[in-house]
Amino acid sequence: MKHTLTLSFLLLAGSAAMAQLPEDVMRLGYNTHSGTARNQAIGGAMGSLGGDITANFVNPAGLGMYKVSEIVLTPGFTLANSKSVYRESNATSNNQNRFNIGASGFVSASSDPGRAFGNKVFSIAVNRTANFNNSVYYKGGNNYSSISEQYAEEFSNSGVSLNDVRNSPYLSLGTKMAVYTYLIDTATVMGVLQVLGRPEYLDSVVQENRITTTGGISEIAIGFAGNNNDKFYIGGSIGIPIVKYERRLEFTESDPSNDVDNNFKYTRYEERLTTTGVGFNAKLGVIFKPVNQLRVGAAIHTPTLYGLKDRLWTKMVTDVEGLFRQTNPNDPGIDSITSDYYDGGQTPEYKFDMTSPWKFLVSGSYIFHEVEDVTRQRGFVTADVEYVTYGSTRFNPGEETGDESYFDNLNKTVKDYYKGALNLRFGGELKFNTFMVRAGFAHYGNPYAEDALKASRQIYSAGVGYRDKGVFVDLTYAHSIYKDVHFPYRLDPRFTENTFANIKSNIGQILLTLGLKI
Repeated sequence: MKHTLTLSFLLLAGSAAMAQLPEDVMRLGYNTHSGTARNQAIGGAMGSLGGDITANFVNPAGLGMYKVSEIVLTPGFTLANSKSVYRESNATSNNQNRFNIGASGFVSASSDPGRAFGNKVFSIAVNRTANFNNSVYYKGGNNYSSISEQYAEEFSNSGVSLNDVRNSPYLSLGTKMAVYTYLIDTATVMGVLQVLGRPEYLDSVVQENRITTTGGISEIAIGFAGNNNDKFYIGGSIGIPIVKYERRLEFTESDPSNDVDNNFKYTRYEERLTTTGVGFNAKLGVIFKPVNQLRVGAAIHTPTLYGLKDRLWTKMVTDVEGLFRQTNPNDPGIDSITSDYYDGGQTPEYKFDMTSPWKFLVSGSYIFHEVEDVTRQRGFVTADVEYVTYGSTRFNPGEETGDESYFDNLNKTVKDYYKGALNLRFGGELKFNTFMVRAGFAHYGNPYAEDALKASRQIYSAGVGYRDKGVFVDLTYAHSIYKDVHFPYRLDPRFTENTFANIKSNIGQILLTLGLKI
């Protein structure tokens, strides 16, 4: 499957000592928040419903519906695998299973009936707002391009001589290692000296990519809300997201012909990237009850201002078979190198800042038999509509010595690459005295501006709950279908079409919420 990606990724070539790429928008911004088991069972909708600690992370005005204080704990377990299509070949990844924590914390409610906004609520909560645990694998034959072309392009355009490769600030680690292992080399073609990759001489190659990601974003929220006569609710929260991400990647390109005389058998590129950091954001929301049964809400989420640090370790192994056996008959033909060789034995660190997208939310809920005594309510339906400005994401250097031009080009690419998208969440609950059943659905829209690229998330969820004498227990299963694309490498789109894999991840989440009203 080949598509032309008419974007300015070439602007980023030559500055690839930086680890940031446009995909960081998806990695840190295109996520679905977790919550309590009750919230996740109804599709994650919480823009107008309220009365749940998850309101800290969606619409803090919902905290204003609390009448008594409570303590909440939500442990969870995630199961993930993926299927892929690459160059018309199908593949399946291994399972990736992890424990995690959903919305947990405490809510403190107090009331002063004689005053406007006499009901005041304060809350501190923690929630997993992004889950990176996943495994992706794809494999296929490629008769169109080679990963070596990416390195050859960069080296050719850099103007760096072979003698200066090791210490050059203008070449990525991958290109330096490709030169060292002879994956790319100079050759005279029709009297012109060119830089070529060895696989370019082949009719086709077999490419295989295995990627495992772990970690997540855990956000600490401090929320405050009040209500006026149980008609108008207003609230705000500040969030401190803590990022921990690790990606392990192994890409292999090999010669399927088994020809031992063409000076290329395989190359393998390994990468271990860790990203850590912390951010700050704010959320403000309102909820209004025009009549007892109906609630309408609106909220705005400011961009998160992240301070992040990448640590990148890489390795390349290339087998050039008998390339040097004329001069050294005992030469094994295999060269390998790690990034330690270029960084004095240290794993390099890259500091950068990121500003995530804005989010705007409107919501509505209808309560069956709405009365102040929640034990007499019979259920509800609720829905959220959310708009996210993915194209507004911005990156900046985290140090004074950062490459401003690189980040300017990166931000231009992000603006062209992404667009705003709508997300929909809705669900409902039926109550049978102390027992409840729930179901929900969520759809997260495509953030890519390029028509050929498609991404989406659909979440199907169901759960049960029990409430009696101040104790509540909720259990939910949510199944997420996440579709996205993945580029194993990128070439200058002015001259070469880029190829990518279509990925479909299936992620199941089991959540158990235990709560006590005090």
